[in-house]
Amino acid sequence: MKWLDLFPTPLKTILEYIPLQLLETLEEIRIREGRPMEINTNGEHYFVTKQGSPSKKPSEAYKPSRDDTYRFLDLISNHSLYTLEEELRKGFITVPGGHRIGLAGRTVLKGGKVEHLRDISGYNIRIAKEIRGAADRLMPHLLDPQTSRIKHTLILSPPQQGKTTLLRDMSRQISMGSNERKSFKVGIVDERSEIAGSYKGVPTFDVGPRTDVMDACPKAEGMMMLIRSMSPEVLIVDEIGREEDAEAIKEALGAGISVIASAHGRDLSELKRRPALHELMSEDYFQLIVILDRTGKRFQYKISDMRHKSLHPQGMHQQGMTTGGTYA
Repeated sequence: MKWLDLFPTPLKTILEYIPLQLLETLEEIRIREGRPMEINTNGEHYFVTKQGSPSKKPSEAYKPSRDDTYRFLDLISNHSLYTLEEELRKGFITVPGGHRIGLAGRTVLKGGKVEHLRDISGYNIRIAKEIRGAADRLMPHLLDPQTSRIKHTLILSPPQQGKTTLLRDMSRQISMGSNERKSFKVGIVDERSEIAGSYKGVPTFDVGPRTDVMDACPKAEGMMMLIRSMSPEVLIVDEIGREEDAEAIKEALGAGISVIASAHGRDLSELKRRPALHELMSEDYFQLIVILDRTGKRFQYKISDMRHKSLHPQGMHQQGMTTGGTYA
């Protein structure tokens, strides 16, 4: 668990005391200066004592000091905070391994817009995980038998439900191919460096042998750059939501490129209320909709096409939605 090296010695020691079974399933670690240290795993949250024991009582938790948070920021910025100006403006830092660290503190405004953060006192460390096979039950639905192309697909769920994990495995399998399915050239626009976990431009996760990654690049611009330079057959992007994202997706579809994207939302009606995505949803640009729903230790997804046809191999059908499967 190399991510433990992100932490200064006092915090690292506490985390190493956490029972191994719990440590291996950690998804988030929250450090708030002067307030209880918290971890999240399998949909449950716990506070952490100085001895590394999980507790539901905040009064028993270790409270990180100012020195703890200062040293943590120094480590994750590689002792050069001034080099992270763009990250501080966006409110998060992505570190080697694809782990994303959200930041909270005092904002500095310029012209009414956030210029950067200062007095940072809160951190949310999201542990990136590679789960091979996460997309196994979804893959048979992706290929359009009439055109032999990957269907334009949207993955929808609230935050922290497994969208990025699913996209990562989809990229690997689409790029690799199989006995039943040919391989495709894949392009990933990885604005937050989470899908591929690139370090100095090289992916640290297995995203497939025929995959090119545009790392730390805005999605709309990255999609157009990949189309011009790398001729992908499939484009993969995470967390679309802005108007320029929607326009770039329409450009890609017009160029004959399959698009797989994710977005935050609980259902299609919620997504259609977002102005930037309304046209994409209303005009049925996506052929396949995958809605993720997480309960406890398992993820499950439901699959629907935009024409409300049943996609389950046995023909199970419920209001145009079918259970696609689960992955741990």
